Amino acid sequence: MSKIIPFKAVRPTTDKVGLVTCRNYEDYSAAELAAWLNFNPYSFLHIINPAYQNVHNISLEKRFKGVANKFQDFKNNSVFIEDEIPAFYLYEIKTKNDIFTGIIAGASVEDYKNDVIKKHEDTLQYRVEMFKDYLHQTRFNTEPVLITYPDSVEINTWILLKKKNRAIYEFSTTNKEKHTLWKIDTQSDIDWLENHFEEIPNLYIADGHHRSASAELLLEQDQHLGNPNLNYFMSFLIAESNVKIYEFNRIIRDLNGFIKEAFLEKLAENFEIESKEQELWKPQNKKEFGMYLDEKFYALIFKHKEQREGIKQKLDAQILYDTVLQPLLGIGDLRNDERIDYISGKQSVTAIKEKVDDGEFAVGFMLYPSNINEIKAFADNNLIMPPKSTYIEPKFRSGLVVYEL
Repeated sequence: MSKIIPFKAVRPTTDKVGLVTCRNYEDYSAAELAAWLNFNPYSFLHIINPAYQNVHNISLEKRFKGVANKFQDFKNNSVFIEDEIPAFYLYEIKTKNDIFTGIIAGASVEDYKNDVIKKHEDTLQYRVEMFKDYLHQTRFNTEPVLITYPDSVEINTWILLKKKNRAIYEFSTTNKEKHTLWKIDTQSDIDWLENHFEEIPNLYIADGHHRSASAELLLEQDQHLGNPNLNYFMSFLIAESNVKIYEFNRIIRDLNGFIKEAFLEKLAENFEIESKEQELWKPQNKKEFGMYLDEKFYALIFKHKEQREGIKQKLDAQILYDTVLQPLLGIGDLRNDERIDYISGKQSVTAIKEKVDDGEFAVGFMLYPSNINEIKAFADNNLIMPPKSTYIEPKFRSGLVVYEL
């Protein structure tokens, strides 16, 4: 049984929403960040990047308090408003190729602790602690956890019906996306949605494992304050068929002492190798891998498909690690080894080619993307996917909806 709740969102005024909201802070280059900060006084980037002359010499606590103060400034200047009654929010993101529609709600920390909300990724404790401290100091969150639920005809029909109502926001962004937000605040709709989610036995985290773990830690630390908002964390709930899952491709800085010919010979023990020359080739099926090495693309077809038993062992990212990255290239720690880097499958294969051709990396590997059933199988069996196994969309705009703590 899954529990979700409506909440009183803090959100931009209608006339400023297109100016306030922004992509994830880490998505901006230094030049882009400087431009937005210089020319858009309403950007939420001013809140999450408060101005300090020597930012690297400022403690995290002081930086977090600066975020809190800047957020309060935006509220005082009526850039943000707070809804008077709790509500759910229906949010649609329309890109060039996709339409994502989901429900913004509070998800239960208790459900997360009791594995009603299931996870498939490991977390780094220092990141969980740091985000917990961020939440403790700033007292707000605008980055919801992306959670999937099983496709439901009833919920899909309800969403289509609600989208016929007038939206509170409808705006486009410079990356050519259209964003629409509806407020769901009638008691009958709230009751209906809560009841339908109570019938769902499990929800699955798609993206945001560190954020949900931080919410649990914050509740443990601050529960003596008696603040009911701490019992929930903001989530973007979306039907599992409506998420888009990309792979994370791997690029390695050197061949671990191998020359090209010897490396290909070792690969041939586990893969059928076909040269694709200059064709920008990507895997077409599971158990296929692309490789770019010495100005050529290769198709690597895994030979031992039937010998791999178990959910984890059958995962393409694990196969590549077990047969190539660890034994041949000496990559033991996928998360921290500085010899490996990752490029999301959303980017063109040419991004891998360019980095290898420039000499910064020696070889690149392209994977076939995982699917939602693999992610659920890992979560259902309390297994952890290898780091950087998936890049999942949609991505939420910071500053669109704020959950205050």
